[in-house]
Amino acid sequence: MTMCGNIEEEIVTMATAEQGQKPWVDALREEIGDAVYSEPQDLQAHGTDEGYRYENHPPECVVYARNKEDVVSVLRVARKHTVPVTARGAGSSLEGNALPVRGGISLDLTRMNRIISVDPESMTVTVEAGVRRKELNRQLREHGLFLPVDPGADATVGGMAGTNASGSNALEYGSFRDQVLGMEVVLADGRILKLGSKARKSSSGYALSNLFVGSEGTLGIITELTLVVRALPAVTASARTLFPDVKLAVEAAVKLVWQGLNLARLEMVDAECIRAVNRYKSADFPEQTTLWIEFHGGSEDAVADEIEVAKEICREVGAQGDMPVAHTAEEYESLWEARHHAWYAVDDYYEDQQLVSTDTCVPMAKLPEAISYTQNMMREYSMIAPVVGHVGDGNFHVFFHVAPDDEEGWQRLGTVMDGMVYKALELGGTSTGEHGVGIRKRKYQELEHGEALSVMREVKELFDPLGILNPGKVLPDA
Repeated sequence: MTMCGNIEEEIVTMATAEQGQKPWVDALREEIGDAVYSEPQDLQAHGTDEGYRYENHPPECVVYARNKEDVVSVLRVARKHTVPVTARGAGSSLEGNALPVRGGISLDLTRMNRIISVDPESMTVTVEAGVRRKELNRQLREHGLFLPVDPGADATVGGMAGTNASGSNALEYGSFRDQVLGMEVVLADGRILKLGSKARKSSSGYALSNLFVGSEGTLGIITELTLVVRALPAVTASARTLFPDVKLAVEAAVKLVWQGLNLARLEMVDAECIRAVNRYKSADFPEQTTLWIEFHGGSEDAVADEIEVAKEICREVGAQGDMPVAHTAEEYESLWEARHHAWYAVDDYYEDQQLVSTDTCVPMAKLPEAISYTQNMMREYSMIAPVVGHVGDGNFHVFFHVAPDDEEGWQRLGTVMDGMVYKALELGGTSTGEHGVGIRKRKYQELEHGEALSVMREVKELFDPLGILNPGKVLPDA
């Protein structure tokens, strides 16, 4: 399942050696000049991502698009020569969503990073696809606004649209799809579509934008987005509480949601994850399952009342110790530190192993059963893997880790992951809540979607008849 060391270097060298034999590379250079790269370091960098660090699927060249005209030119050459094109943003995806598994062109959109316009009164922003989340929020803060979708990584908005990213704020603000008002997208045949508007709602025509959000670049290349942004909350307060096990923490999360509190975030990490954070940060957080709760409100009193209700619910379920509350920025950072560093801490903790993070999402009432089932499978197959979750909306993640050359370990991981996904589907959930399908989740699509999968194939055929847009993703091979 993995490739590393000399094998990886050999693949990149072979891809580089073949460049002179491919007329389409020369055609690209004639079209867009020095935006085309084929140096080994560029190919290797675009053959990996956060979720596939030990594998390398190098493209045959990289194009750093500067504008939509470059995107149109790339697709024109790709059509003529039937060359795969895989759009790429920050490379922070976890399921191999932007890896060029069939070679061809890696279309890097990170240089298309203009914030085109901010309309504070209408609370909208129009940006190019390569704009990074943190930079966008830095500039929006000047207007008292923010883009609430927070997947953790400093992803590009185009990449977030491609996977319909969500993250910890989804409980209150929804997923990325809920922020999209309009977009510009380039189709495989070169047409440029302007979809949607700046209006908050519309009953006009088919909602084509929804097809492209979550399509992982398999239907078209998103080059521009118009997004609804939100007012920074007047009052923010966060609390942290400890539980003896994951089961009780998840039960508390379900009750908190049922209570109808004004929750913005509801996050959980287990004791294994806290141990990794303590080593990574030289910290001394209590090594117990931890639930983080964040409230947004219009007044201090209203938020204080909600915190007291939340404390009482958590105590009734079995929370232990104090429940510290953060109000200032410094307190907030300290309180949330373990959650914010979870992925990087676990990656460092198992430094000689490949980290594989995957997610599923189930109805809230079924979340305790889904997590318990997954943990029982891990025990059965002798796997220790941290569990974290955006538990307020039924979405949880497992940070599996296996040595690259441990074939038996990879088989056990595959068995546990299959069981985790099958259980989620059995409970009325989905194979992925926010990571996207990418490479790993393709094999579950027929079971999850049934006859609808055939319609998805027809949509793909309509938009991309040559099959050049990010092949090998989302839809399983026929």
